[in-house]
Amino acid sequence: MKKMLDLRNEIGFDFGSILGNEGRVRAIAASVIVFMILMSAAAQAQTYAVMYNFPSLGDGANPTNPSIISQGRDGNLYSTTTAGCGPYNLFGPVFKISPAAKFKVVTCLYNTAYNTLGGAYSGVTLGTDGNFYGTTYGGDYSGAVFKVSAAGKLTVYDVFGAVPNIASPFAPPVLGMDGSFYGTADDHGSSGCTYGYGGCGGIYKIKSTGKSYLVTKLFEQTDGANSVTPLLLGSDGNFYGTTSVGGSSIGGGYGGGGVIFKITPSGTYDVLYNLCSLKGCLDGADPLDGLVQGADGDFYGTASDGGTRTYAGSAPGGVVFKVSSTGSYSVLYNFCSQPNCADGDTPYGGLVQASDGNFYGTTQVGGANNDGVIFQLTPAGVLTVLYNFDGTHGRYPEATLIQHTNGILYGDTLNGGTSNDGVFFSMNMGLPPFAKLVTWWGKPGGLVGILGQGFKSATSVSFNGVPATTFKITGDTYISAKVPVGATSGKVTVVTASGTLTSSREFVVQ
Repeated sequence: MKKMLDLRNEIGFDFGSILGNEGRVRAIAASVIVFMILMSAAAQAQTYAVMYNFPSLGDGANPTNPSIISQGRDGNLYSTTTAGCGPYNLFGPVFKISPAAKFKVVTCLYNTAYNTLGGAYSGVTLGTDGNFYGTTYGGDYSGAVFKVSAAGKLTVYDVFGAVPNIASPFAPPVLGMDGSFYGTADDHGSSGCTYGYGGCGGIYKIKSTGKSYLVTKLFEQTDGANSVTPLLLGSDGNFYGTTSVGGSSIGGGYGGGGVIFKITPSGTYDVLYNLCSLKGCLDGADPLDGLVQGADGDFYGTASDGGTRTYAGSAPGGVVFKVSSTGSYSVLYNFCSQPNCADGDTPYGGLVQASDGNFYGTTQVGGANNDGVIFQLTPAGVLTVLYNFDGTHGRYPEATLIQHTNGILYGDTLNGGTSNDGVFFSMNMGLPPFAKLVTWWGKPGGLVGILGQGFKSATSVSFNGVPATTFKITGDTYISAKVPVGATSGKVTVVTASGTLTSSREFVVQ
């Protein structure tokens, strides 16, 4: 508001100086019109809406952290909740919801053939085959990796109880450049760790045949422990992640403040940064979700504890941090930097860098009602609160937001809504549609999946300006294109009747 008022005064002064008193009046009137237009555009550009209220029974309840929300080939969004189906509604389903707010349970993860698979708490990731991949935590077989089609066909991909020293995967696996899936396991029994569920954890790899094996034994007390967060495939082909405890920090509560790590596909592991390395954990502690790679190549994330905590007293506060692939670390923002933690407190979910270049996320509590906030953070560290949760329209957001290719941000909350079992919401910032690559790497002649909208009218697909001679339109929201010979790394564009859609990140030609 202040910036717009300053703009109005500046415009009135400048025009008045040139045109005289009569011109000054006309200029002020014109500036008022401009001001009202800007105010209207700003109001329209930041619209929060509850799309679905999770019920207490039957259709899922209480989506929690960490949880990945993925866009499917059909344009729907897919994820999981912690409860709401199976015996006594103790197991979470995989659900889908359309941008038009049409909700449907895809499948209930309870499976009598395996007695109980455990709970699917952490969402799903989209594979190149159009199926979704996720994990169950606990159960009679110490967890499993599963895949499910958009129509609900469930396949148990691998049962961890049958694999020595691998147990309790929480976050869904992510696709590597070699076509295998990689993920974190909360328990690695042979690590000899003195805390955790019999071990400190490990990283596994699942081949396309469904056979799993451990990439490396890690997560000892000194290099992090008990990771429940998803891995991130970096542009260098390595994986990056966090642990919420462990490391060689000076404090941070139970078992240290956690670490930020890098691991190669072959299993070489390095700690990039030990959180809570500063007295009082001023650099942050206990990250509860994964990382996102920014357009600048660095990695960004949140820590739920630590920071300067100016107004938090003994409360956590938390931070947004930035770290390079070589371990250069800095805090971008300290939560509870405003009175009564009006800027948010305790970020559980991670960040998404939207098509405008800004980062978006949530805090679990804090804000005007202490029910959490949605925030925008510039790469320079300037934070703006976009929405204060109020219980009625959601409370305690924990999952990382996703930007749909329609430009709108989506997420869910643990509680609040009509049944206090959480809501699924949208946050419209007025950002334009774009294209999203299912895989952002490949060789000439290989197929690449592209998500978007308006694809039925597509007339061309280009890789950094080089047209693809072969592409297949599958509905209005998905195209597969063959990488043309001679293509170089760069943005992918799809020309439709409504305009040209550009990929949110560059495609890397291998």
